[in-house]
Amino acid sequence: MNPELRERAARIKLLLLDVDGVLTDGKLYFGNNGEEFKAFSTLDGHGIKVLQKSGVKVGIITGRTSNLVARRANDLGIKILVQGREDKWEALQEILQEHPLQPDEIAFMGDDWPDLSVMTRVGLAFAVANAHVSVAARAHWQSRERGGEGAVRAACDLIMQAQGTFDSALAPYLAP
Repeated sequence: MNPELRERAARIKLLLLDVDGVLTDGKLYFGNNGEEFKAFSTLDGHGIKVLQKSGVKVGIITGRTSNLVARRANDLGIKILVQGREDKWEALQEILQEHPLQPDEIAFMGDDWPDLSVMTRVGLAFAVANAHVSVAARAHWQSRERGGEGAVRAACDLIMQAQGTFDSALAPYLAP
């Protein structure tokens, strides 16, 4: 990890995530009776849980509204959830009312143009491997993994490595 990236990641206290294209593969699945389906990665889920245990808060800002996203956030212990907000910068301002942080203490992971209003203003901007080229060009770091396939986990691991919490988080899973 290069020194600038390490320095940025070491300051992070809140990781914010987009949903479609970041926590999922970006495809929208609808059933004949109006059901909506999304696939979430268990790798991402575990990474989020471990990152939260390390002391970094995790939140979601998404333009769509979905009961599935609320359920997934609840399952992962994510308390910061803003849905149905196209203006993600405005949504972040609302989050900051309850969680006052400096911009350099916030990371955001996105994949498309609506994410740029936050990504270009926070301390650490992450992009998934299959992010739009305009988003990837403005990210401080781009994962090798595609959205919904472990990209969030890679970002969580990076933050923990920079903050020196990765090894202690991994230790309980290793044989004595």
